[in-house]
Amino acid sequence: MTYKTQAFVAAALMTLAMSSQAADPIKIGVSGPYTGGSAPMGVSMRDGVKLAVAEINAAGGLLGRQIQLVERDDEAKNERGVQIAQELINKEKVVATVGFINTGVALASQRFYQEAKIPVINNVATGTVITKQFEKEKDNYVFRTSAADKIQAKMIADEAVDKQKLTKVAILADSTNYGQLGREDLEKVLSDKKVTPVAVEKYNIKDVDMTAQLLKSKQGGAQAVLTYGIGPELAQIANGMEKLNWHVPIIGSWPLSMGNFIDNSGKNGNGARMPQTFIQDGTTPKRKAFIEAYQKAYKVDRMPSAVSAAQGYDSILLLAAAIKQAGTTDGDKVRAALENLNTKVEGVVTTYDKPFTHDDHEAIKPGMVVMGEVKNGRVILGK
Repeated sequence: MTYKTQAFVAAALMTLAMSSQAADPIKIGVSGPYTGGSAPMGVSMRDGVKLAVAEINAAGGLLGRQIQLVERDDEAKNERGVQIAQELINKEKVVATVGFINTGVALASQRFYQEAKIPVINNVATGTVITKQFEKEKDNYVFRTSAADKIQAKMIADEAVDKQKLTKVAILADSTNYGQLGREDLEKVLSDKKVTPVAVEKYNIKDVDMTAQLLKSKQGGAQAVLTYGIGPELAQIANGMEKLNWHVPIIGSWPLSMGNFIDNSGKNGNGARMPQTFIQDGTTPKRKAFIEAYQKAYKVDRMPSAVSAAQGYDSILLLAAAIKQAGTTDGDKVRAALENLNTKVEGVVTTYDKPFTHDDHEAIKPGMVVMGEVKNGRVILGK
């Protein structure tokens, strides 16, 4: 083989390799609980993500390539989340991951993305510390499109103390990282308002009898029950209050909007109020189109967790915009693009205009969150 022939063959092989690489899909991880008590959040998030990816792929994909989702069920277990993170990074070679529903899973797992310099967008988990876990490092690869507990705790306290003029409140929070970190945020805001809870009670996931905690709260003279937990146990709180014939407001973090709270509590859940980034009401053309697409694709009327679906959808739009702007899937460059997006991104929660900076990885700001209320099997805008 002559030198010219060798050069021609080498060039042809390089062209073929480059062509093959260009055709390779862009792998994005999507991690959350698709089974168990947190499933309404995980499934809704995943399904919102899939809608966004389908739209992008139908329009030609990203950088001339299709997006391929790599889905994993973390079962809301910290150790499972850790295994999945390592698998998605080392075996699947994802360029980014979206997801994390549970604060504990996020805190245990996202360090692997940080070490690998691969962006991860928390689109449901709300623990205030999540985006601050690596803030002291030169660059932080952890972003979020959900409302941090710091925002929600203030809204809950504002609703109870400032709006409803209540002076005696009880806090019931589950024993997970989510519940206990949220409780800490809530107690701090209440303290700033010179309010000390008459009872601060803990319960475990899968508990079905909250009588002891509720009796302490009732006997303490609580005028409202403030909650930090997820749907199934929150329903036990509402149903337990009915058994005690104790009718005071329930005001809590956003999972009071979950389908398994609304359905399992029935009429006892009516009136429960919670912060929401998104309510299934179609108030903008973008929201209306999203709701209709979700209903059609998944053959449901009410989303199991509308907040999770919307935030999941938006997380992909923001990630796609960053990859497009970076012109590459290189993790460091995508992170830098997320921190300085030069185009507005119309999502269903909001239209994002420079949602992140190098020092602020929270896309959701306080003014973007509204108070929702459970009414007859739905969540409506609270008045």
